[in-house]
Amino acid sequence: MAKDETLADIFIGVRGSLARLVSSIAPPKEIEDIVQETYVRVCQAARRGPIDQPRSFMLRTARNLALDYVKRAESRLAVSMDEEFDLSPELGHGTDRTYEIVASNEEFAHFCEAVRQLPVQCRRAFVLKKVYGYSQREIARQLNISESTVEKHIATGIKRCTLFMLQQRNSGSPDAGARTVSGAGRGGRP
Repeated sequence: MAKDETLADIFIGVRGSLARLVSSIAPPKEIEDIVQETYVRVCQAARRGPIDQPRSFMLRTARNLALDYVKRAESRLAVSMDEEFDLSPELGHGTDRTYEIVASNEEFAHFCEAVRQLPVQCRRAFVLKKVYGYSQREIARQLNISESTVEKHIATGIKRCTLFMLQQRNSGSPDAGARTVSGAGRGGRP
């Protein structure tokens, strides 16, 4: 860092790069918050000690914050689906924690596969609503479709994902559920 260059000056100079980096990871409405949080975190780190390469430190911090946001969003989606459809297994108090983790990871993998099986436009609307928390109006604007179409896509996504998850739980066979949910006349994913 040049002697007369402050963290604020460096942040202003690299702000556009930070926004582009974050936009490749996180949804558009989160970009500004993540960029601002980057500056706060870098300032906090600078108070603890000098930062040798502040530009790269800012870029790394922004990337990590964006990835953390996506992980939290995925976690919220899994919890939301468990609560909304009561998909979590009824486990007793004496259950092995490892089993709970494996079962939860397997169920989340099934859910991700169910989402991947949705038609493209339906999947986009469903993910924007359930993962990123967009309103129907925001989704309609983003996808350039009507709000009623967004509502239909979300309802379809919920029904198809629920059916897929129930089939996975009942059959234990990933192929049986995938054929039913994706439709008999289709050859693979949309």
